[in-house]
Amino acid sequence: MMAITKISVRGARQHNLKNIDVEIPRNALTVVTGLSGSGKSSLAFDTIYAEGQRRYVETLSAYARQFLDQMERPDVDAIDGLSPSISIEQKTTSRSPRSTVGTITEIYDYLRLLFASIGVPHCPKCGRAISRQSADQIVQRVMALSPEDRVMVMAPIVRGRKGEFKKEMETLVKHGYTRARIDGELVGLDDDVAVNLDKRKNHTIEVVIDRLLVKAGIEHRLEMSVGLAMKLAGGLVQVAVVGGEEQLYSEKLACPDCGISVPQLEPRSFSFNSLYGACPECHGLGSKYDFDPAKVITDWSKPLLDGGLGPGSASQNLIHMLQISAAAYGINLSTPFEKFPEKTQDFLLNGEAGRGGKTGFHGIFGYLKQNLEESTSEGYRDWLMDHMSATQCPACHGERLRPESLAVKVIGMSIADFTAMPVERSLAVAQGIKLAGREAAIAGRVMHEVVERLQFLNAVGLGYISLDRSAATLSGGEGQRIRLATQIGSKLRGVLYVLDEPSIGLHHRDNARLLTALENLRDLGNTVLVVEHDEETIRRADYVVDLGPGAGRHGGSLVAHGTPEQIMRDPNSLTGAYISGRTSIEMRPERRHANGVALTILGAKENNLKNLDVAFPLGVMTVVTGVSGSGKSTLVNDILYRALARQLYRSREKAGDHKAISGAENIDKVIRRILRPTREYLPGFAIYMRCCRNRASAATRRDGFRLTFPADAARRARARGSGASR
Repeated sequence: MMAITKISVRGARQHNLKNIDVEIPRNALTVVTGLSGSGKSSLAFDTIYAEGQRRYVETLSAYARQFLDQMERPDVDAIDGLSPSISIEQKTTSRSPRSTVGTITEIYDYLRLLFASIGVPHCPKCGRAISRQSADQIVQRVMALSPEDRVMVMAPIVRGRKGEFKKEMETLVKHGYTRARIDGELVGLDDDVAVNLDKRKNHTIEVVIDRLLVKAGIEHRLEMSVGLAMKLAGGLVQVAVVGGEEQLYSEKLACPDCGISVPQLEPRSFSFNSLYGACPECHGLGSKYDFDPAKVITDWSKPLLDGGLGPGSASQNLIHMLQISAAAYGINLSTPFEKFPEKTQDFLLNGEAGRGGKTGFHGIFGYLKQNLEESTSEGYRDWLMDHMSATQCPACHGERLRPESLAVKVIGMSIADFTAMPVERSLAVAQGIKLAGREAAIAGRVMHEVVERLQFLNAVGLGYISLDRSAATLSGGEGQRIRLATQIGSKLRGVLYVLDEPSIGLHHRDNARLLTALENLRDLGNTVLVVEHDEETIRRADYVVDLGPGAGRHGGSLVAHGTPEQIMRDPNSLTGAYISGRTSIEMRPERRHANGVALTILGAKENNLKNLDVAFPLGVMTVVTGVSGSGKSTLVNDILYRALARQLYRSREKAGDHKAISGAENIDKVIRRILRPTREYLPGFAIYMRCCRNRASAATRRDGFRLTFPADAARRARARGSGASR
């Protein structure tokens, strides 16, 4: 039987496709190109991928199909030679605040295994390596408590596991135990709460071994109780002071100086999506949603009670509390808020530290939080929440994990330190970790997986991003390349991969890496179908399908197909004409001159920017470029646009870290343009991200930019006279 060597599409009429027939070689890298709107995605995604996915779903049972979206059959006569298809589109990554690059690529899962197996725990307080703690040491710690304290010695036999645990309860009753603390509630072992546990929920069961009054002479009894608790709970002892603090002791892991104990290390100890690993303050998000001083104080140049304060300024109760507190601490409320020392500003916003103080003032934020919690008006709550922002968690400083988990180290680095590094650097660190003996036997395979997946990310041009970067901040192109790296790591064979312009947003320096990754995917025995306009991608393709000749109803026809060389020689192919050099975009002989004024950013230091001073001349089109991850979006999106929006429109969105911006008086508006065809956007007054589909549409769009942003009134008049649209 002859092997199938091509995918044959006959009579494709999906969307604007004009009943075309096309053959695509299998186990090859094929590029589908053409003008914007010529039908490329209709052929690649809505016809070939959709039919491959539909056929796969039809092979499943009726029971399985009810849980999957049923795809309609595309408008095509026949498709032969299809393989199971996988689509790698843009903007398909999770937008959950809990998803990171590490979790998407599963590298973080392997890191959790690595740190749980060979990580060295340290004391989160003093930094000393944690060692085992004997029963005698635990007794000494308990005896050091205040005299007459009442303590309970408990054995945590179940910690955060699902089940009914009936056998465990029956065994405990047989051995004479009568009480336990179940999910924080002290109950009898024969009570309904203990007997009828919900098997679908996580439970924590701590058996009460003994209750004692701390005083001299109880050492022997306490030691017996601690030993019994260790025996029941596998080396763990929970000592709770009645009405006070609790302490978990371990015969395996404890700091000899601070007495801080940590439970046995498990992979979930390093998961910020688990109760046992997440920071208790921010619950694993790395940030807290709190009132933002930049939004609550609407005008820092004015006194609080004279136009400076936003929400709460009409509350007589808050005004009265501010006046009392100001009188008690000698604060002059007629002073502009920006003139106050930082300590005074913090007092007015956050109130007195602790529960004491002269007035019991909880600050402006405390008053607003109370209103937010007590208000029953959704409109008022929404209005208050407009004055809040996500701020870095003060407990974990954005690292998402508990202090005990962050104190576990491999080669002197915590898991947060490792994930915070760029992929390129973390790859070098991972390759430098040398395991031997027991460590190699336990974690050798895990380390190999970490290194291999980091290499895949680096290979697709993502060496600049870090594993802890939130998935919500990834561009469409970055998300697509991450999925591509994941697919390369899966090492599947005989699959049809369909990609949507993977080179978007990628610097030419990294484009060769991306193409090498696509070729590696092909060399595994897969068919790779790419919708693309990039010249280098087209030149390195095994086969090219050119659609056109125009867009919309003027497109949808097969203009040319064959190798890149055949496309370049085809007189009907507009793409071939540009690539071969027969047609080119004529550049203006003379560049437009700036009008003499500029927008200037001083001291830009947000993210990776190194205290830059940058001037953007007005009256001309300016392009901001650089390698991927060099800080382009940070400079334009986070600093320039937000700073101008705050000055011109009183936007509450905080600009990135910079000293000052000058020249804003020379413009009267800043416009955020969303260039939807490329699924990328860049706000700016006259600055756009590289977005053009191909050279033909580039020339048209460039002229459109010139007409949209004329430099003076005369040019505006000419633009309107020529019929240009805004």
